[in-house]
Amino acid sequence: MNIDKGFLNVLILSTGFMLVFSAFQTMGTIEQSVLISIKEEDPTFTGSGYTSLAIIYAVFATFNWLAPSYISVTGPRISILSGALCYTFFIATFLWPQTTLLYVASAIVGIGAALMWTGHGQYLTENSDAETMTRNSGLFWAIFQLSLFGGNICAFFAFTEPTISESKRKMVFEVLTALAVIGTGVLLFMRSSPQMLVLGEAEGVSSADKELRIPDKPREKPLMAAWHAMRDAFQLFITPQILLLSMTFIYTGLELTFFSSVYPTSIGNSEQMGEYRKRYVPLAGICIGVGEVLGGAIFGILGSKTKAFAGWPVVLTGFVMHIFVFIVVLLNLSDDSPIKDTAEIGYIKPSPALALVGSLVLGFGDACFNTQIYSLLGLLYSTESAPAFALFKFCQSVAAAASFFYSSHFGLHIQLAILMLTLFFGTAAFCVVDLRNKRVNENSLSVIDTTQTDESSISECT
Repeated sequence: MNIDKGFLNVLILSTGFMLVFSAFQTMGTIEQSVLISIKEEDPTFTGSGYTSLAIIYAVFATFNWLAPSYISVTGPRISILSGALCYTFFIATFLWPQTTLLYVASAIVGIGAALMWTGHGQYLTENSDAETMTRNSGLFWAIFQLSLFGGNICAFFAFTEPTISESKRKMVFEVLTALAVIGTGVLLFMRSSPQMLVLGEAEGVSSADKELRIPDKPREKPLMAAWHAMRDAFQLFITPQILLLSMTFIYTGLELTFFSSVYPTSIGNSEQMGEYRKRYVPLAGICIGVGEVLGGAIFGILGSKTKAFAGWPVVLTGFVMHIFVFIVVLLNLSDDSPIKDTAEIGYIKPSPALALVGSLVLGFGDACFNTQIYSLLGLLYSTESAPAFALFKFCQSVAAAASFFYSSHFGLHIQLAILMLTLFFGTAAFCVVDLRNKRVNENSLSVIDTTQTDESSISECT
């Protein structure tokens, strides 16, 4: 029985990410609410969840420029494992809450994020081809987003009161740390890509190494490989296509902040949600996860049936979904809900059911954007996957860092206005690039068909 090694590698990658991020994404969802409870018990603790997440994404953005160089020396597997260890360390520090440790660990996990996500982009591309890239991107996204279930379910049953006690916090953090350790262990089983047309681990991820892997080909020296990788990242960043796509990348970063922290926190801060409002925070995370998995399944796992509608039609679907969500949030939550506990209401009395429906649709729309971005980058930049995915994560993390910084200062209405504006430009940018790429491919196919027809005619004549 033949086993598709590339598909198996994608499954291992997806499962490992799912377990590590079961811990981390739950932390992102509950961090601000947890830190507020810690402050109430310990006045000397001044850590802020928004500041912590802002540091993470600021460092993430900076180190995205260096990640391709690191991968050029170590290869994507070592890069992914290094990042997973950083995530595990960050989560474990919550067992001993200290302000300085919180911010130091936030910086470390920012470095790990750059290594893990850039390595993921190259590894996913190496284990895919033009026929399987869309399927593998959707499969990864669907399995990865299962991470929103486990930890959030644990938090839902643990957080039954407005104030989160120390004993319950410790129990949740122990479970999350264990999940991260198990996920890192799963990633140890990743194997080399079966594809022949790949980027060598010590040969760099630069334009200097885009040919077939040859066993006797001399490898580049590590420093030269690292330099070529960084050079190519800068050169790629200023190309018109990446500059246009950067608007889409930026929107996904702002929206990442919103669904991972701002929206759940706003629900938990709304006193009109009822006595158990804090329990709606992890429940919102679960609903977002349901939407993410559905989106990944529809546009990835079932990609063979939806392939004709892949690309810009899917992103337009996400656009409509997010417009709906932002209108629901505007009506359902008060302007000051992201910042503090509030008894104020939006335009209607806050409804838990409406908030959870919004969470599900928000997750589905996010999957529409991300699955298509991964697929498009994998197809357009198959020989420059590490720099391309690093630039995607750079733009995304810069936007997320900026959003986390202003989230503790701007009300919900201003944040929604920013999201609406960038949603429009980001969607338009993706559609332009995708339509242009499809037009080029169609023209290339028509030229090939014409050439084959002419050759066939000549053959018949002779």
